[in-house]
Amino acid sequence: MYHTNINNSDNEIFQKFTESVSYDRNLFKQDIKGSIAHAKMLAKQNIISTDDADKICSGLYQIEKEIINNKFIWKYELEDIHMNIESRLQELIGDIAGKLHTARSRNDQIALDMRLFLKETIVDTIKLLLELQSTIIARAEENLDVIIPGYTHMQRAQPLLLSHHLMAYFNMFTRDITRFENNYSETDVMPLGSGALAGVPYSIDREFISKELGFSKISTNSMDSISDRDYILEFLFNSATAMSHISRICEEIILWSTQEFNFISLDKRFTTGSSMMPQKRNPDFAEISRGKIGRVYGSLIGLLTIIKGLPLTYNRDLQEDKEGLFDTIETLQSTLKVMNGIIETSTYNKEVMLKAAQDNSMLATDMADYLVNKGVPFRKAHEAMYLLVDYANSSNKTLKELSLDEYKNFLPEFEEDVFEIDLNHSINQRNVTGGTSLEQVKNAIKNAKIKTENKINEYKKY
Repeated sequence: MYHTNINNSDNEIFQKFTESVSYDRNLFKQDIKGSIAHAKMLAKQNIISTDDADKICSGLYQIEKEIINNKFIWKYELEDIHMNIESRLQELIGDIAGKLHTARSRNDQIALDMRLFLKETIVDTIKLLLELQSTIIARAEENLDVIIPGYTHMQRAQPLLLSHHLMAYFNMFTRDITRFENNYSETDVMPLGSGALAGVPYSIDREFISKELGFSKISTNSMDSISDRDYILEFLFNSATAMSHISRICEEIILWSTQEFNFISLDKRFTTGSSMMPQKRNPDFAEISRGKIGRVYGSLIGLLTIIKGLPLTYNRDLQEDKEGLFDTIETLQSTLKVMNGIIETSTYNKEVMLKAAQDNSMLATDMADYLVNKGVPFRKAHEAMYLLVDYANSSNKTLKELSLDEYKNFLPEFEEDVFEIDLNHSINQRNVTGGTSLEQVKNAIKNAKIKTENKINEYKKY
């Protein structure tokens, strides 16, 4: 018979394989906060004495100070944060510490910790998004009437206001904030009292704990509340979506900062030099931000894979919900800060943008619309402008340089007023809600400022 030789190094590997304290200790504040509320509730319900509850709470406060001051000794052989704290509590107050776990399982304890932690995280993330939105609004105001070419298929299409382009990013982050706020509501559910899976056989007061910990709702099914990780999935999805928006901005920043575009100049703090070519400044911060989206996507797919097919209720697989979440939080929040810095400090090369917007074909659509207003069917006007632009390009002329007779060779409806069509005319003709006209963009910025300032004031309470 084949026998596996297991040595001490293998035992260490086995121990590390199941431990989670190396990362779930990030939850120490939430774990202690939840335990203090639980102890108070047990005393309130006469399940333990008030004196015992006071000693438990006093010990927990001391443990919290030890952790904050880096004097707490984490023991990996105790597996997780819960057992580490309980073991230390035993050292401090003796056997009374064992009463803390009355009417509680590690299953509903970790569910509580994660919800408390994620509620705080969501608020911090929304605040960072609001800060970024404020920066975008400020840059849009500074560059209100700057004209740039708009693109479809990466081909110059129609003239736009730079401020309108910037406010598109604002709208993206508004949707992100809405998603995170919905996520907060789904996370704001108090699970303690669910026990291991079936509830607890004690006369506990779940409403007291919920109020003590600042929850607005209490879970209604013990099995679901133990195994539920939807709120974490939702946070990961929301983070992945927000990172996709950041990645799109970064792609444009990288393109716009090239010598070929030269639309934008990045602050030196957000570029790095080349190890070989002394003349280069690379947009590394934008590139790294664009690249970090992969790890956030990976965390989302990872948790989706973990929960697929898990039977109710708790399975140890769910221990794997934390590392990807913690990494996503760090990645998203640090990237939001970097993005805010890039946008705040970048310089827009307005003359270069304007020159690019004066491309020969940028007003073709406006001239087609001009013909429609003269009674020409749009399809016929579209075809005439396609041929006219082709003719101008082959003649090395701009549309402005063509004579009226040349225009009339394509359609007789052209009149002298065709020469009144210019970039400002094109932009301000689009005076519809959501359009790029100066009036519409001013209104959009005004409304965005009000909305953002109200949101910022709303989140000051947290």
